[in-house]
Amino acid sequence: MNAPLTDSSLPATSPLAILREVFGYPAFRGQQQAIIEHAAEGGDALVLMPTGGGKSLCYQVPAIARHRAGHGITLVVSPLIALMHDQVGALDEAGVPAAFLNSTLEGDEARRVERDLMSGKLVLLYAAPERILTPRFLAMLDSLHERGLFSLLAIDEAHCVSQWGHDFREEYLGLSALHERYPDVPRIALTATADSTTRADIVERLALESARTFVSSFDRPNIRYTIVEKDEAKRQLLRFLRDEHEGDAGVVYCQSRKKVEDTAAWLSAEGLNALPYHAGLDAEVRARHQNRFLREDGIVMVATVAFGMGIDKPDVRFVAHLDLPKNIEGYYQETGRGGRDGLAADAWMAYGLQDVVNQRRMIDDSEAEEEFKRLQRGKLEALLALAEAPDCRRVRLLAYFGEAYAGAGVDPATAERDADGALLRPASRCGNCDNCLHPPEVWDATEAARKLLSCIYRCHQASGFGFGGAHLIDVLRGQRTEKVVQRGHDRLSTFGIGADVPETQWRRVLRQMIASGHVRSVGEYNTLELADSARTVLRGEEPVRLRVPTEPAPRRGRPSSTSRGSRTPRAAPVELDRDGQQRFAALKAWRAEVAKAHNLPAYIVFNDATLAEMARAAPDSLTALAGISGVGSKKLDAYGDEILRVLQALQD
Repeated sequence: MNAPLTDSSLPATSPLAILREVFGYPAFRGQQQAIIEHAAEGGDALVLMPTGGGKSLCYQVPAIARHRAGHGITLVVSPLIALMHDQVGALDEAGVPAAFLNSTLEGDEARRVERDLMSGKLVLLYAAPERILTPRFLAMLDSLHERGLFSLLAIDEAHCVSQWGHDFREEYLGLSALHERYPDVPRIALTATADSTTRADIVERLALESARTFVSSFDRPNIRYTIVEKDEAKRQLLRFLRDEHEGDAGVVYCQSRKKVEDTAAWLSAEGLNALPYHAGLDAEVRARHQNRFLREDGIVMVATVAFGMGIDKPDVRFVAHLDLPKNIEGYYQETGRGGRDGLAADAWMAYGLQDVVNQRRMIDDSEAEEEFKRLQRGKLEALLALAEAPDCRRVRLLAYFGEAYAGAGVDPATAERDADGALLRPASRCGNCDNCLHPPEVWDATEAARKLLSCIYRCHQASGFGFGGAHLIDVLRGQRTEKVVQRGHDRLSTFGIGADVPETQWRRVLRQMIASGHVRSVGEYNTLELADSARTVLRGEEPVRLRVPTEPAPRRGRPSSTSRGSRTPRAAPVELDRDGQQRFAALKAWRAEVAKAHNLPAYIVFNDATLAEMARAAPDSLTALAGISGVGSKKLDAYGDEILRVLQALQD
């Protein structure tokens, strides 16, 4: 038996001792320690922490500490089966008794889990809100509570409770009943993203007014943000994948199911290992594709937003959007699925005028209350402002969540602040987004916007109805197309007044006017008309400044491959010398065999970052191996000797 990793001076219930012994990490990150100690002591908490920031540890470590102190089990409310399976699999590998109750279990398996639950054997139990609120489940909780064995309630993906959030789940609304039923059971609600409106809704709907709120930095410094205008978007995507992510695992988001299937088929024909995923596919197909994504290297999942929430795969190296998301929260949540291991990842998006028109129409045509529509319009405008911005993407993204960017390498928790908590010297550039790396030119589009609005008015006045963007731009640029001449629009005062502005620039101006609500699309054919607010632009009272975008140069310039099925060999995700790369490849091969034998995703055995550190350090003893971050005592016992044999074999 190997020596325990914990400091013998720390009690077994100490959060730091648990972090080191069970999970193999030497120290907490950011606000983890404050959150965990507060929850372990029985305090209520609302935790806002970015994806990849170690959110799961914030309830797993208190659950273990409270179980060791005799307080019983922690119930984790989780919205997705895939998330439950991953979390329980990882805890099992770490030696923590955990289980889930969901529809994938047969009757005998479910009854075994219930017996383990009622006996107090389990440390954590994962279940969806629909199951938790059933009379049978509540009866089990009642029994545990009466015996003092209901220790903690953890509500993951807590933004699902808010109608203002991007993943609203009506089933979450019933969770407030648990607090009414068990008022003495501490609660911790966690989410990876929530603006101020959604936060307030979470607090109200879960009755967390007295809870302590922990807001971690929303910055993900390892993610590089790139946003480009659509210009043969699929070709742009393919160039991005071949130049920068050949052989990498990633997600491509599309708005419609048809586009998902078309894009996946096209990428497959181009030689990439691409799979479709959307809610319209057969459940067995979805499960098979998701399973392959989690367990195989280099899968590109093309999906609607039905895919991703709760996917815990740490080595997703890119997240691409072929369509504009609905809002910044959705964009942030989706891009946050890349680089969860802390290593470099890309968030790439292509957007165009039709995206803005479609999103605006979906809001305007919905049956929601006007207040909800107003908020959604504001969120769309904020997202377009991020896309059109000529300055740092990261600074703007963080500002949306009420956070000033502290600067690369600066810990927001320790940055110098004034008496009100504001940063004294906020940074204006991150150095890791397209605008910082390739600063675009900026042009004053105020006069162009006035010409566009005047053209919309004149065309409507002349014909009695509206026209689409392409026709309006033809009029502005003085193009005597058949339609322009037929309608007599070549005789309008606005004909040709924008001939000096390229068509692409006009599309940007029109996009901005639609997103800001000065122009709206109406009718079956998306014709355009002026809104009352257009007067402020026409009078010159509202300036319009737009970026002149450039296509960023490839970052890594990996060689492309056009033949079906060919792959660039995956290098380690950190800098290693030649011998280190060989060790990394050997460790990955060993991990793949173990994962297959245990029917687990490879990253649950060890993630790439831990393998890379093993490859770099080349430990030659169990003591040295125990010093690698991510190697807990259970994994050291289970795999330590095998890992040393793999590494030693390369020396012989």
